[in-house]
Amino acid sequence: MAEKFDPAPHDKHAANPVAALAADREIHARLETGLMDSFPASDPVSATQPAPSKPDGDIDNETLWEKLRAVFR
Repeated sequence: MAEKFDPAPHDKHAANPVAALAADREIHARLETGLMDSFPASDPVSATQPAPSKPDGDIDNETLWEKLRAVFR
């Protein structure tokens, strides 16, 4: 029996499919572990960490106009 025809050419710059599959399995295993460890909780498990928050500026030296503009940023 002949192999299935794949019209897409081989991309030598594409990611290594074996490494991508291993990374996918690792993330899935970590999510499953987190889900099992937090079973009675109501919050869903996340594989990513939130972005760090911006540090507060020096509030004492800001003018009223700068404080007002900061509200709308």
